[in-house]
Amino acid sequence: MTIKIGDKLPAAEFNVMTADGQQKLSTDVIFAGRKVVLFAVPGAFTPTCSNNHMPGFLSHLDAIKAKGVDTIACTSVNDVHVMSAWAKHAGSEGKIMMLADGNVAFAKACGLELDLNVAGMGLRSSRYSMIVDNGIVKSLNVEDKSGVNVSGAETILEQL
Repeated sequence: MTIKIGDKLPAAEFNVMTADGQQKLSTDVIFAGRKVVLFAVPGAFTPTCSNNHMPGFLSHLDAIKAKGVDTIACTSVNDVHVMSAWAKHAGSEGKIMMLADGNVAFAKACGLELDLNVAGMGLRSSRYSMIVDNGIVKSLNVEDKSGVNVSGAETILEQL
C-alpha cells in the first residue's frame, strides 16, 4: 500500500555521511518535531536527478526554508558514499540532507519503490516529493511519467 497524505512515515533507518563518518539515522530522529521537505530520486548522478530535480531544490532552498521548513532532505537507493559524492558534485553538501536508502527499505515501507530492472537499474525509489510535519505526510507528489513534472521545488513552494 502506498503512503498517503495524513499517514505517519514508517519507521526506517537511513545511512548519512557526517563529519565523523557514516552514521545511521532513524525516521524518528530526522522527522519528529520538525517540518521536513523530502524528495526522492531513482538514482544519484542520473541525468534527470542531477540536471532537473536536485538543482530546483538548491535554487529554491532559501525560499523553502523561509516558509518554516527545518530541513530539506533527498533520499535515493544509492549507498552513503555515492550520496556523499553526489552532494559534493551537486553543491548540496551542508544544504540538503542526503539520506541513503541502499536496501530500498524506506521506499518499500512507503510503497514507493520502482522496478527499473528493464533498464538495468534494479529496484529503485519512485521520484516524488513530500512535506512532512512531525512525521506526518502533509503533501505527496509522485511522478507518474519520466521527468520532474509534479515533484519539483516549485510545487513544494506552492504547497507550503
